[in-house]
Amino acid sequence: MADEIRLAIIGCGRILPAHLRGLKALRDAGYDGFRITALVARKLDDALMFRRRGEGPEPRPPASVNPGDPLGAPHTWVSDVHDGEVGVYDDLDAMLAEAPVDAAVILTTHPVHHTIAIKCLQAGKHVAVEKPMAMTVLAARRMVEAAEQAGRVISVLESARYGIGNRAAEWAMQTGLIGDPKLLMSIAVGLREWGPDKILGHTPWRHDRLGAGGVAVDFGVHLTTWARKLAGEFATVSALTDILEPTRREYAADGTVLDEITADAEDTFFAHATFESGAIGEFGFSSATHGEGVGLEGGRAVYGSRGCIKGDEVVLDDGTRGSLTEAFAEQAPADLKARWFPLGLEDRFGLEHHDFLHAIETGGQPEMSGEEGLRDLAPAIAFLESAHAGRTVNVAEVESGALSAYQDELNAHWGVT
Repeated sequence: MADEIRLAIIGCGRILPAHLRGLKALRDAGYDGFRITALVARKLDDALMFRRRGEGPEPRPPASVNPGDPLGAPHTWVSDVHDGEVGVYDDLDAMLAEAPVDAAVILTTHPVHHTIAIKCLQAGKHVAVEKPMAMTVLAARRMVEAAEQAGRVISVLESARYGIGNRAAEWAMQTGLIGDPKLLMSIAVGLREWGPDKILGHTPWRHDRLGAGGVAVDFGVHLTTWARKLAGEFATVSALTDILEPTRREYAADGTVLDEITADAEDTFFAHATFESGAIGEFGFSSATHGEGVGLEGGRAVYGSRGCIKGDEVVLDDGTRGSLTEAFAEQAPADLKARWFPLGLEDRFGLEHHDFLHAIETGGQPEMSGEEGLRDLAPAIAFLESAHAGRTVNVAEVESGALSAYQDELNAHWGVT
């Protein structure tokens, strides 16, 4: 392998600017052990849109106007990250045969994560894949098996795992700051731009159950990766899902309807959960509401045996209260901060790529390994399996494949065996 790890980016859609921004932050922090050598898209123009500043079609506007949302990241070109030649391809097989590539970064829509990942692994490439890892547990398992057979690294790009707020909460639970976990809550209904005709209107693949699935998995894995680090493994899930807004529209700036789509992917879920630790959880999300959103203060809350965390505020039984991230900055040991935030980097996309690249360099496993991504995926899929079955389900039966009734149609449609 070359001194620099040569990356092919497969999928040049609306999430790519956040990844390029993160890779630029990684380089700016002093890590130059990689180079992007290929861009792959279904249309060459989509790849050319990202290759070099001043070249290619006019960039698409961000899907979000919220700068804190990855879909609101400003357009970034590979030439902003580093100099050098970058091949563009509209054929995956041609890229794998011709391009100088050591590893693939898969940013396509969810249903083809497994097929592209397995093909790249079989071609001897390491693989990093956007969350959710796959559409079904079986597809994710096949990806893990392919990586093991090829002797290559597979990593899941779950940026939430690396965020400062989530890390601070993880540290708080590790140190017993608020005691043993008792109750986790995350409720967000119609917040910011997650209404039926906002971000969803700009990303129409989210409307199609077979095409990409709905919010239970797409958003759910952000919740499960957070919850698992605070309360341990999920035990059971009891959930309901619904399609509250079956017709979705994309509007032009002047209010003209550009497209109207009938959706069959859920836009709402609510789930009760138990954890092996004895904690319980309450999770909900909806992108289908009108008027004004509602949610928990700070988005999430964790209650322990000695206090609680509400967003970034920690409140203890002795009356102590303050910023959790400030407490982490002041009290967490230097070696932990160096491990979680190498090079002083805090861009969570830069951190997830560092995790992947460092694993390749050292011959180890990334924190967000394929197995870890599968364990994030299983409880999110369990939301859907529970709603489909109309009963409480054990997450272990979903992870093992013993329960797959909701997923069976997806597996058959996408040829997962």
